[in-house]
Amino acid sequence: MNQNGLAVYCRGVGKTYVTGPTKVVALRGVDLEVRTGELLMLVGPSGCGKTTLISVMAGILDHDEGECLVFNQDLRGMNQRRRTRYRGSRIGFVFQAYNLLPTLTAAENVSVPLLINGMGRSKAHERAARLLEQVGLGDRLHALPAQLSGGQQQRVAIARALAHDPQLIVCDEPTSALDADTGRMVMEVLRGKALTAKRALIIVTHDNRIFNFADRIARMDDGRITVVESQVAHE
Repeated sequence: MNQNGLAVYCRGVGKTYVTGPTKVVALRGVDLEVRTGELLMLVGPSGCGKTTLISVMAGILDHDEGECLVFNQDLRGMNQRRRTRYRGSRIGFVFQAYNLLPTLTAAENVSVPLLINGMGRSKAHERAARLLEQVGLGDRLHALPAQLSGGQQQRVAIARALAHDPQLIVCDEPTSALDADTGRMVMEVLRGKALTAKRALIIVTHDNRIFNFADRIARMDDGRITVVESQVAHE
């Protein structure tokens, strides 16, 4: 199959969690394609498999069945070292719990993936400062996570995910802790990155205030994609 223009290609993807005698089926034969240059939102009730699906797409979890390719690469077939390197250069992930390092400032947190990828400390700090300015935190570069509100921490996490210019950006509830105006500003930053650089952006969300930013909305229920809707207009 010609997969030019596809960031993510899923066919028949299944995932089951096993704990002792207990089995929980999280994904049931998921079929989904995500194109470069588009913003796709995954929506659905809690526990329907959204976070599991994006974790498979980002190479954080292995799927049990089917095929999942990210820019034509099968992450499940990579050893851990190669997969970590691939994620570090090609994929940005915004976790719902932020996962900021508590002893590092906002700018230092954003700099971490750049330093890991070999950028010099001075250049990494300059890029971190620019990204934090873009998400409205230009005056909080030297603040520790404990000195930031939940919404501010979330914006630092978004800036960190964008730091290394990933081709795929995956976000788990990026606006859940933000007020309407701040959420809109963050979505404008994310949407601009996805469109201008021809990258793909996948967002898991319950926040219907940001639905208009999507090109397509994929609805999930009980581990399945039930419908994919195209958006006629977006912000």
